[in-house]
Amino acid sequence: MLPPEHFLVAFIPLLVYVLVRDKQLPSLRFVAVVFLGTQFPDLIDKPLAHQFGVLPSGRVFMHSLPTAIPVLLIIGLYGWKTNRLRLSSAFIFSHLSHLLADNYRLLIQSKPQIPADLLWPLTQPIARPVAPYWAGARGINVRLWTIFSMIVLSISVCILIVDILEQFSIPKR
Repeated sequence: MLPPEHFLVAFIPLLVYVLVRDKQLPSLRFVAVVFLGTQFPDLIDKPLAHQFGVLPSGRVFMHSLPTAIPVLLIIGLYGWKTNRLRLSSAFIFSHLSHLLADNYRLLIQSKPQIPADLLWPLTQPIARPVAPYWAGARGINVRLWTIFSMIVLSISVCILIVDILEQFSIPKR
């Protein structure tokens, strides 16, 4: 699934929820958190697999429940401790919607199966070509996605560090 599709799969139900509950549009911060949550598995896994060769596939690690669940629990705990449970819940829902969207075909067939990627490293990942279909000529799209991922993740880490310092009253140097 492409990035805009992942975003819409999560954003539409969350938008309806906010409109019904609050009777107003969601904040820009809420939309940004939903965007980050829907892209997070690919921002981590695609560069690690296709650019750096660290992972066996671009659909393991943050696409896998054994590694994603602890991270999502930490995000939920952080949201609870900082009184932003709605934002952390939106991120968690968005991340899980990404996993569901990537695997829905196997999950909804007449004999549903849990895809092996969802259980990595407990199972072997689904075999895929070394170069993804979207790699482009000489892998240019992999390089562009890696650059995009590094920018988005760097900005996110900076925002998180500032937020932690503010939320827990840690003096800045």
